[in-house]
Amino acid sequence: MSSTFTPGRAHPFEQVSHWDIDTEVAIVGFGAAGSCAAIEARHADARVDIFEVAASAGGSAALSGGEVYVGGSGGTAVQRAAGFEDSTEAFARYLSLAGGPAADAERVAVYAQRGVEHYDWLQAQGVPFKGTYLPGKWMEPTTDDTLLWSGSESAWPFSAQATPAPRGHTVQFEGWGGGKRLMDTLCARAEALGATVHYNARALCLIVDAQQRIRGLVVRREGQPCFVRARRGVILCAGGFIANRTMVERYAPQALVCDQQVSAGNDDGSGIRMGISVGATTLNMHEFFATLPFFPPASLVKGIFVNARGQRFINEDAYHGRVAHYVLRQPDQRVWLLVDNAIFDRPVIQPDIQIAAVGDSWAEVEQELGLPTGTLVQTVDNFNRAAAEGQDPLFHKSAEWLRPLSEPPFAALSYCPGDIQAHAFTLGGLATRPSGEVLDADGQPITGLYAAGRTACGLPRWGEGYSSGLSLGDSTFFGRQAGRHAAGSSLDLQVAP
Repeated sequence: MSSTFTPGRAHPFEQVSHWDIDTEVAIVGFGAAGSCAAIEARHADARVDIFEVAASAGGSAALSGGEVYVGGSGGTAVQRAAGFEDSTEAFARYLSLAGGPAADAERVAVYAQRGVEHYDWLQAQGVPFKGTYLPGKWMEPTTDDTLLWSGSESAWPFSAQATPAPRGHTVQFEGWGGGKRLMDTLCARAEALGATVHYNARALCLIVDAQQRIRGLVVRREGQPCFVRARRGVILCAGGFIANRTMVERYAPQALVCDQQVSAGNDDGSGIRMGISVGATTLNMHEFFATLPFFPPASLVKGIFVNARGQRFINEDAYHGRVAHYVLRQPDQRVWLLVDNAIFDRPVIQPDIQIAAVGDSWAEVEQELGLPTGTLVQTVDNFNRAAAEGQDPLFHKSAEWLRPLSEPPFAALSYCPGDIQAHAFTLGGLATRPSGEVLDADGQPITGLYAAGRTACGLPRWGEGYSSGLSLGDSTFFGRQAGRHAAGSSLDLQVAP
């Protein structure tokens, strides 16, 4: 019987003969967005039922570094204590740049104005932040410090247009993977406030009436379909679609060059498909986050990337995800990181990286890589002359990361396909208002339907502008908005089938 239900086709309200669960707000997914939506809906005294496909809470957010990207309003308490002033204007400008060509001005403005309030709210829910600043360049901190530079804030072209400030706020946790502590805290808070959680419960499809109003959803529990009435709304917080190869091939085929999914395994696009089934429109489905772990150690940032023409193509001090997108689209995907003896090391995340060439001169490295004669030598010579003067006229790399590559032996670390693991997750999703209301093709809200997190297209919508913590910040903040608006909906759909 359950095989007749699919996320791609909504179930008619008129065909529901009974309700197995009667609630006010039904939330699909118990990750960053779902937990915060539940907390706010319970604060508004709404009945909340959460349906999580896995056997435990946290979703993909539990695998993250636990960084939340916030700032503005002069700075959070941690930013100010570390000596950084972060204006709302500078924060909003950076978010707009990071959002790329399709940045959502309304969403950016709301988040920039309320970023500090959101950080304080997270603390009020019990999320621990040590309150200390960690200088340097990190993928994610291995210490339990809070504040770090987690994006391209201090790198060109962003630094030339928005006053830089560190905005990555990391949960207090030693080692990598602080996301689990963040999610344990938020999910426990939702349950403590009275949200009812159903684990091993897969949302199969939405229930829609003849007026295209969302009345609930069908969930599979213990192998049987369960009909859930949602009197005030359904909030889709089911993640993105990186784990659904068919959807990736259809919408974001360039992401297929990344062989590692940043996912707990359930980012199958079902939430997005459920929205589409009732007329929702989608945004930026081709966009994805990608990374190639070329640092730490930070010394490697002082190297230079070259392609099959022996040419540089990016300022290497940019956020590692931005660098990854440039690397992945080079001709024939042949790319190497050039280092000299003074900065030579191996990436912590991939210590077995292939050393493609070694030589006592750059001419030897060039020959061993099979590059056109003179191309790499000229590139390094030009770079070294400018770097010696603290300049990078072509790509504007910050002087902090500039030094001539002049101490032999020299080496080329391979960032060619098969030699390095690339990681990805999707950024496209359902079109929503900042309130979480899902929009149809005419830009009008679909009554009773909300979305947040990677099921929606939120603040992070351009892979080249991503910053660590932007997804968690977006998911937790806009999850809150969806929970509050759904719980406060004036439309209480009381009519039974």
